[in-house]
Amino acid sequence: MKVTGIIVEYNPFHNGHIYHINQARSITGCDVLVAVCSGNFVQRGQPAVIDKWERAKAAVANGIDLVIELPFPFALQSATYFGANAVRLLAMAKADSIVFGSETNNLEELKEISEMSFNIDNFRENMKAGYSYPASYGFMADSYGPNDILAISYLRALQNYPDITPYSIKRTNEYDNPELTGTISSAMAIRNALAEGKDISSYTVMADTLNTYPEVTMEKLYPYIRTLLLTTPLSQLREIFLMDEGIENHLVKQANNCPDYASFISSATTKRYTASRIQRTLCHLMVQNTRSFMNNLPVYDHLRPLAYNQTGQAYLKQLQENGVKIVNHFSQIIKPYRELEYKAAVVYSMLMDSEQQEKVIRGEICGPYDIKRRP
Repeated sequence: MKVTGIIVEYNPFHNGHIYHINQARSITGCDVLVAVCSGNFVQRGQPAVIDKWERAKAAVANGIDLVIELPFPFALQSATYFGANAVRLLAMAKADSIVFGSETNNLEELKEISEMSFNIDNFRENMKAGYSYPASYGFMADSYGPNDILAISYLRALQNYPDITPYSIKRTNEYDNPELTGTISSAMAIRNALAEGKDISSYTVMADTLNTYPEVTMEKLYPYIRTLLLTTPLSQLREIFLMDEGIENHLVKQANNCPDYASFISSATTKRYTASRIQRTLCHLMVQNTRSFMNNLPVYDHLRPLAYNQTGQAYLKQLQENGVKIVNHFSQIIKPYRELEYKAAVVYSMLMDSEQQEKVIRGEICGPYDIKRRP
C-alpha cells in the first residue's frame, strides 16, 4: 500500500489545494493520502479564517482520505520546528512519500541547502555571515519563498526518515499576492477579498461557509492582547514561550503607544523581530503558554484525526493494528496537549456569539468528522 503525506494549513481551503491534492495522487499513485493540518491557529501566528473542523471536512470532501491535527505547540513555531514535527507525524502515519509545493521547484538544490548547518529560520542573516553558493546566491537574491523555506525544513527533517521519498511541485501562484488572479489565487488574496466582501466563489469551495463564518482576526483580538501586555508583570511575560531576547519590553512599549493592531504590528516589526515571530509570540501569550510548560511537554505519541473518509477510516484501523496510537476522543489526548488545545479553542471563539462559541469549543470533544455520518 502506498501512503502519501502532505503538510497543510488550508487557510482557507482553495483551488490551489485541490491542484496540490491531484498532483500528489498523480505523482505517487498513492492508495491513501494523509494531510497533517494546523488547528485553529496557523504557523504565521494568526487565527485561521475558519475553524479546523470545517477546513478538515472540506479537505476530505475534495480528495484527502485522512486529516491529522498538528497540535498548537508545534503549529505555532518557526519553520524548523513546524516542519520537523509535521514530518514526524507523517512518519508515525507510515507515509512513504511526501509532496510539497515550492516556488523554485528545484528539489536537488533544496536538498543541498537542507544539508547545510545553518538556521533556516534566519537565513538572510546567516547568508551575510558568509555561506556560499547555492545557498548564498539564492537567499541573497530573495529567490527562496515561504514554501521553499518550509520545503527545506521538511527535507532537513526527512534526514531522520530515509524511507520517506520527497517530491516537489511548482507553486502555481505567489504566496503573498494580495489580489485575486486567474482560477487559482493565494490564501492571502482570498482572505483579503473575503474581508472586503468580494465574490470568492470561483476560488474556493468553502465560499458559502466562509461568507457566514464569524470573522476572527488579530485585529479583533488586539484589545485582549493589549490588555495582557499592559497588565501582566514583566517577570510573568518573560515566562511566556518565545518571549526571548527582551522582546517583552519591546511589545509592551508598542502596546502603550498603539491603540490598534495595524499600528502595533507595524511599529513592533523590526529586522530583529519579524511580524510572524511577533504574532506567534502573541498567540502563545493569549493561551498563557509558558516556556516551562513547553520544556516539560511529554513526547507526543499519538495521532489525532480531524476528518476522514471510508479509505481513511480503514487506514486508521490498519495503523492501530500495527501499534500506532490513534485518539478519537478528547479525553485520550495527553493532558498537557489537551489543555492547550482547549485554551486555543476558547481564545479562538471568544468574540463569537454564544451559539458559535459553543460549537467551536464542543468541536474539541466531539471527535473527528466521518464525512459519511457527521454533518
